Amino acid sequence: MENYTKYKLKGTDELVPLLSDLDNIFVIACNKCFKEFETVDEPDCDEFVKIAVEQGKKVTGALKVDFLCNKTQTLKKLQDAIPEGTENVFVISCGLGIQTIADAVQLPVFAASNSLNYQGHHGMALTKKACDACAQCYLNITGGICPIVDCSKSLINGQCGGAKNGKCEVDPDKDCAWEKIQKRLEAQGRIDELKKQPVQIRDYSKVNFKVVKEYVDSVREARLDGYYGGVHPSEKKELAEHIPLVRFPEPETVVIPLSQHAGAPANCLVKEGDTVKVGQKIGESAGFISANVHASVSGTVVAVEPRLHPTQGRDVLSVVIKSDGQNTLHESVKPNKPLEELTPDEIVSLVNESGIVGMGGAGFPTYVKLKPGKPIDVVLLNGCECEPLLTADHRVLLEYADDVIYGLKATMKAVNAPKGIIVIEDNKPDAVALMEAKVEGMDDIEVACVRTKYPQGAEKMLIKRVIGKSVPSGGLPADVGAVVCNVSTVKAISDAIKTGMPLIERVVTVTGEKVARPGNFIVKIGTNAKELIDYCGGITGKYAEVKMGGPMMGFVLPDLNVPILKGSNGLICVESDISKEVSCIKCGRCVDVCPMELTPLYFSKYADEENWLGMKERNVMDCIECRSCEYICSSKIPLVSKIKAGKNAIRGMK
Repeated sequence: MENYTKYKLKGTDELVPLLSDLDNIFVIACNKCFKEFETVDEPDCDEFVKIAVEQGKKVTGALKVDFLCNKTQTLKKLQDAIPEGTENVFVISCGLGIQTIADAVQLPVFAASNSLNYQGHHGMALTKKACDACAQCYLNITGGICPIVDCSKSLINGQCGGAKNGKCEVDPDKDCAWEKIQKRLEAQGRIDELKKQPVQIRDYSKVNFKVVKEYVDSVREARLDGYYGGVHPSEKKELAEHIPLVRFPEPETVVIPLSQHAGAPANCLVKEGDTVKVGQKIGESAGFISANVHASVSGTVVAVEPRLHPTQGRDVLSVVIKSDGQNTLHESVKPNKPLEELTPDEIVSLVNESGIVGMGGAGFPTYVKLKPGKPIDVVLLNGCECEPLLTADHRVLLEYADDVIYGLKATMKAVNAPKGIIVIEDNKPDAVALMEAKVEGMDDIEVACVRTKYPQGAEKMLIKRVIGKSVPSGGLPADVGAVVCNVSTVKAISDAIKTGMPLIERVVTVTGEKVARPGNFIVKIGTNAKELIDYCGGITGKYAEVKMGGPMMGFVLPDLNVPILKGSNGLICVESDISKEVSCIKCGRCVDVCPMELTPLYFSKYADEENWLGMKERNVMDCIECRSCEYICSSKIPLVSKIKAGKNAIRGMK
């Protein structure tokens, strides 16, 4: 593999004179990028420390960082890292990392490395800094401020005298680099050093950073918009977003798994030969984290046996019901008291009894969310539907707006939250306009229209975006005073209160470039997925695959004879991904896009080595499996499958 590393350690002949008048040194070393990725430490830091000690210098400590130019991550690692008594900081990195540290610390910062002319191979550095890779680094004499990229004229011998009020005469929106350099050197007592420097001539044959600046600027803006990380995959929502909801034809047979939720499978309450009615409980919650399961049709139980589960990829105990076509309601299905008369505990009990779970795909029992045990300031209603292609929640917002608001009010009452916010991405302007009109005049509910970005629908991202709070590692939304619910979930709560109907059906999008006739359907739980796809004209063309869910977090269905679940928001027929995995080149893109601020490249390497402890120490359990890292990986590494393997191994560790 060709090595495009951007820097190398200065030679001893350069370092010794640089160290001569300096002492009490802290060293920060970047672990290099654009090279074959290995988990062993780079030798540069230890080599520099050895040279410094040989010169009689005191080294107060060292810090090794991946992607030093990633300001967001680097600042976290710098907290309390530099001990008291440190007088100078030496940085071993390319110009981007040196500038990042120079901005972050108040101490004099020196480059212990030479940037190489790496011919335009830039990382996706999430910093406003830039490096021209000119191999003529001036940062040691300019206080870590680059006169090449920060000065509009790239002056290297001092200011031109054209600055006004600290702004450049060429670019009035840009600070004068040389004025900034002088102020920083004066503050550090180093202004005399600048006067001793000889006149230099710039080598303009080197690569010009401006050829990538516009692209990197746009990437940076997208990565840091609202919350760290995320990606912008092609949405393709136009395939189905305009198609109204229709009720899918009554299935002749339904297969209802007793495990459609996070936690323990429900305990079966029926046996073969039993007659059941719509809304009848056929599976009872088996614990605190579990959920009731109900019949979606009336008819006869023809089997209670293991059947293939669409997302678990294995057989799970399921109830098979042959419909009688009558849709006879069970006696328990009847309207409840008006919301005004229901107590919070009664709402929670009703949600529990109705088997309502998170319908965005996670399947977490909703009644557990409604018993947070902590004060709740706000309920965030997730109408983002940030996955490409899917439009189910969009249609729910448009066609069941009043029920959505009713369900939100019920949720707010259950958790005693004074405020509700309906969060919708700006790629759904019709839904935003409708919901804003519906909540006009309501003091306790508002609509937040947010810029489209994936994975914005994830709880922690939504909280960060809307209320500006960060859920701690291993924590829950309630820890920051929030509860997050999906729009389809609160619509189900509304149904449970208004009609008494438990969760027996949901809206499902069938879409993708490989399906003949996309659509949005109201579907009974347990309906066969193949019947849905066939109803839409089947799969067209070769090299197609079907996923349950979206293209990012959905599950590939090698066998289409599987049932629709409570969390099945879509069936997508898309072109198969036949890309071939190659070795990691340590480009850093997965780190830039991870919304949980993790280092996915290490998860891949550690999984291959079966280093489960290493994965745990790098907080793999915080991963939300959004697939942003895998989506942007230039080496096409199946990162999420390796992450899942690591999580399973860690759960099995004693």
